[in-house]
Amino acid sequence: MASLEEKIKAFEEKNRMADLGGGAERIERQHKAGRKTARERIHDLLDPGTFVEMDKFMTHRATDFNMQKNKILGDGVVSGYGKIDGRLVYVFAQDFTVFGGTLSRANADKIVKIMKLAMKMGAPVIGLNDSGGARIQEGVQSLAGYADIFFLNTKASGVIPQISAIMGPCAGGAVYSPAITDFIFMVKQSSYMFVTGPDVIKTVTHEEVTKEELGGAMTHNAKSGVAHFTGEDDEHTMQMIRELMGFLPSNNMEDPPRKPCTDDIKREEPALDTIVPIDPNKPYDMRDIICPVVDNKNFFEVQPHYAQNIIVGFARIGGRPVGIIANQPSMLAGVLDINSSVKAARFVRFCDAFNIPLITFEDVPGFLPGTEQEFGGIIKHGAKLLYAYSEATVPKITVITRKAYGGAYDVMSSKHIGADVNLAYPTAEIAVMGPDGAVNILYRNKLNDEEKAKAVEEYKQTFANPYKAAELGYIDEIIYPRQTRQKLWQALEMTETKSEQNPPKKHGNIPL
Repeated sequence: MASLEEKIKAFEEKNRMADLGGGAERIERQHKAGRKTARERIHDLLDPGTFVEMDKFMTHRATDFNMQKNKILGDGVVSGYGKIDGRLVYVFAQDFTVFGGTLSRANADKIVKIMKLAMKMGAPVIGLNDSGGARIQEGVQSLAGYADIFFLNTKASGVIPQISAIMGPCAGGAVYSPAITDFIFMVKQSSYMFVTGPDVIKTVTHEEVTKEELGGAMTHNAKSGVAHFTGEDDEHTMQMIRELMGFLPSNNMEDPPRKPCTDDIKREEPALDTIVPIDPNKPYDMRDIICPVVDNKNFFEVQPHYAQNIIVGFARIGGRPVGIIANQPSMLAGVLDINSSVKAARFVRFCDAFNIPLITFEDVPGFLPGTEQEFGGIIKHGAKLLYAYSEATVPKITVITRKAYGGAYDVMSSKHIGADVNLAYPTAEIAVMGPDGAVNILYRNKLNDEEKAKAVEEYKQTFANPYKAAELGYIDEIIYPRQTRQKLWQALEMTETKSEQNPPKKHGNIPL
């Protein structure tokens, strides 16, 4: 009979084997590729000493292809819970050193277990994905495991924050779970996402494409819009996730975490008084308005490389997290198009699901015209943003800095779709369209140049200002730009106890 000492030794040996994953050689290979191991990533992500591992000794149960002779403790995923800034989070990290991080039935069971715990406890789930997809040796069992995870991702959507980090090459089923989650992080030069890889594409469509071009970090952050953030390396990516978590509540029944605010809430920014050019065709950078008015000028931008004609991201005002949506006049004049509408709509819906107030900075000349946009379905996609704002019941505050033209005025959180506080700068122009276009339609080429110039000037005086809308109560207050920070704080404070419910329904039918 084994002595107590021998039992302890056996336990320690199992622990050592589980910690090693695929073994020293494979770990070395991972490091040479500039990537960390699953355990090292968890160490960087969580508060020191808080990680509690679960199912450390689980192994796969497959017997085909002699798999019963090839078992590794933990089976290619490290899962458990820990803390970020003292707050509970659940985490799983796929281990590429074990069967290339492929998903087995056992592996899926581990992920499913912590997702169910996260739902019960009302805490976020962070998945560090580094997987070659389904484990072929297991066939349909592996596919079933994926579907179980997808199902739980969907159930958890809007209930707890779900964050995915793509830390290596992720293919096939491995990309669909991240796609359902709230935010996707990728790592420059070392992470990839694709449903089918370059080899399959070459066989089927005869297109030649590299892994980087097809599914690299910048492809998905700038072209496809699938991903939201880009890290320089593994460690930087973990730090970015920690920063994001600081803005989010643990679940949909809580308010986002407040931080002590040392930045004077009444701080004025005189530079804002002159930031919006008098010439309506002259661009400026909307970040030059956003950054000065938020706490410590700290704006955490989401999807900065995608659809750059709209800006979305998180900040704090008076210590309270807010979601910011802003037209960007320095890119395509801040016009709304398919990509920017979808980008902003998804962000609005996330903030609404997790009780994060919405602040909208508006300078929009309208929707982008053209056959490409119309054939691409701008009507349907633009309606997503309209739907998202209308559906949102969190506090909604809007600041019109310059143009608010046509249907785009309605869409960008206007008073008419439920905004609580609508502010405008003296430079605001709220009208059906710009003066030149309006005069062309009103007079249909009946004017000579001099008469046209006069008519344009008259239109400007009458409509290209915020006063018509203010007379009708569509704008609550016209403010000095330098006081934007204080005015936003007053509006946030006033709307803090807002309570509004949409009509009872299973769910709406957003124009997808």
